[in-house]
Amino acid sequence: MAEERPVIGITLDLEEGNAAAYSRFEWCALRENYLSAVATAGGLPLALPLFPQLAPDYVARLDGLLITGGAFDIDPALYGATERHTSVTLRPRRTRAESALLAAALQRNIPVLGICGGMQLIAVALGATLIQHIPDTYPNALPHEQPNPRDEASHGVDIQPNTHLAHLLGGARRIGVNSAHHQAVCTSGRGRVNAIAEDGVIEGIEDPDHRFCLGVQWHPEFGIDPADRTLFKAFIQASGEQA
Repeated sequence: MAEERPVIGITLDLEEGNAAAYSRFEWCALRENYLSAVATAGGLPLALPLFPQLAPDYVARLDGLLITGGAFDIDPALYGATERHTSVTLRPRRTRAESALLAAALQRNIPVLGICGGMQLIAVALGATLIQHIPDTYPNALPHEQPNPRDEASHGVDIQPNTHLAHLLGGARRIGVNSAHHQAVCTSGRGRVNAIAEDGVIEGIEDPDHRFCLGVQWHPEFGIDPADRTLFKAFIQASGEQA
């Protein structure tokens, strides 16, 4: 009998109805390569709708949780900011649902991987604060909303030694990544920074008190660097240990 694949819940996006798009009514969306990255690494991908009240029920059936990115931001009020930058776009229902899923996953001690906005959600849950718009805070920063296609590298990140991420990547020191974000972690709270871009912007964070809870600011589901595939395999392997 073939070994069972660990079930990996992957958070969906929620889009407003638009007659020119998929539906006139609200609809959920997920880029396919999130699913294929999990399946290729040995997991069984399961898309999760955004029902905060059902988070414990969903997580009870999961072996791992993947919190995806999206074209929106976390409400600055959630990390103590009193002002909101004009560039900030909110999706409150999605944030509530993903926060509930994250809390339930941590309570069950199942592996969690956050990508881009998912990384920022993990950071805020760990007490971090965010830079609301990188160009305003760091005018000389790299173009973190890269002009070249998302399936190409934009810049390098330095993997920080003595971190869980460094261990998972076999001691890799620098990898090439894509970049699609206008916000970043400012202060890390009780989280541990595990990756930093060439310009000093924080690109990864992890929970030192959880056996596998980490986030990366780039999109490893594109598989641009061999380290991206290694990360997914490590995530699925850790999830399989729970299955």
